[in-house]
Amino acid sequence: MARRHLAGGRDPHHAAVALAERDAFQGTDASGSTILDEPRTAAHRAEVVSSNTFSGPILVPLRARLGDTDMSVHRLAIGGSTFGWTLGSEDAYAILDRFAGTGGDLIDTADSYAAGRSESIIGAWMASRGCRDRMHLMTKVGRNPDLPGLAPDTIRAAVDASLQRLGTDRIDVLYLHGEDPEVPLEESLGAVGALVDAGKVRAVGASDFGPERLIEARVLAANGLPRFQTLTTRYSLMERSGFEGATELVAHAQGLAVMPYFALANGFLAGGIRRRSDVRHDARGARAGVHLGRRGLRVLAALDEIALSHSVAPATVALAWLLARPTVVAPVVSATNADQVDALIAAASVDLHRSELVELDRASH
Repeated sequence: MARRHLAGGRDPHHAAVALAERDAFQGTDASGSTILDEPRTAAHRAEVVSSNTFSGPILVPLRARLGDTDMSVHRLAIGGSTFGWTLGSEDAYAILDRFAGTGGDLIDTADSYAAGRSESIIGAWMASRGCRDRMHLMTKVGRNPDLPGLAPDTIRAAVDASLQRLGTDRIDVLYLHGEDPEVPLEESLGAVGALVDAGKVRAVGASDFGPERLIEARVLAANGLPRFQTLTTRYSLMERSGFEGATELVAHAQGLAVMPYFALANGFLAGGIRRRSDVRHDARGARAGVHLGRRGLRVLAALDEIALSHSVAPATVALAWLLARPTVVAPVVSATNADQVDALIAAASVDLHRSELVELDRASH
C-alpha cells in the first residue's frame, strides 16, 4: 500500500493535523492507544498524545505495533549508544526531553553501552521526569564485559543489573545481543521465558542474528519457548547487503518488527560530510568517513534533491526511505544534540513518491 503524500513545505505538526482531519483511526491496543491494523503498511495517520506540562497534548504520526505484542510505538527509536560515551548526562537529558516532547516513546540501549552508563543515564532521566510508563525501553544483554554471552545464569544476572540501572521493574523488549555459538539457543530462550513469566521482560528480540538462527528460534517458539518479536540489525542506504536478501525474507515471513541501527550510517546520511576535511578525528567520525566516496556522494546528491522538494533535511529523507521498507517499523537513530531530534522524528510524517524511492535505490546500489 503506497503512503499518502504530505505536501512539501508542511512541518510534521501540520502534516499530522491534515492526516487526522482526513482519515479515521484503525483500532486500539490493550491500553486504548490508536494503532495501525497493519503496522508494516505505509499509511500514516495521526493521534493525540500527552507530552509534558509545558507543551500539553500534541499530534504525532500514528504508532505501530511491535510484532505480535500489545505494544504500540512511535516509528522512530532514539538510540542511547552515545550516552555516557561521547555525551554526558546534561546533553543526553536534552535529547531525551526533545524526543519525548515531540511524541517519541521508544528508547534503545544496551548493558554494554559505555559499560552500563547509558542505561544509568536513561534510568535517571525517566525518574526525574516521571515518564517511565509512557516510554518503551529496549535493552540488550550478551556483550557486557562483566556478563558476556547468553548462558541462562548470565542472562538472569544481566537483566537484574539492567533493571537496577534503568530504575524500573520491567524491560519492554530484551534483545539477545548477537549469537552465542557456545550456548544452545534453547537454553537462552528458556531463561528469557522465565523472565517473561516473572514480569521482568515483556518481549524478546534478536540483535544481529542471521537467517538460520532466526529460523531455529521460530522452531523453538513452536515448542513453547518465547518467540522473537523484533530484529535489530545494521541497515541504511549505505549498508544494504547485510540485511537485504535472506535475512529480510525471513524477517518478513516471521512478521518481525525490524529496527535498523546505524540508520544514518553513523551520521554520514545527515549530509555534514562532503570532503575529507569534514571528517571528525574521533571514532564516530572515522566510521562515518568510511562512506565518503563516489557512491556516498551520489546518495547524498539524491537525498539533497528529494529533501529540497519536501522542505526537510536529508536525514529525514534517509529515514523515510527506511520506513518505506515493508519490514521496518522504527529505525534506531542517535543524536549528538537536541536540535537534531526534530529532523529525525519528522521522518514518520514524510511520504516519498515511488519515483523518489526508485532514485534512492538506484543511487545506493
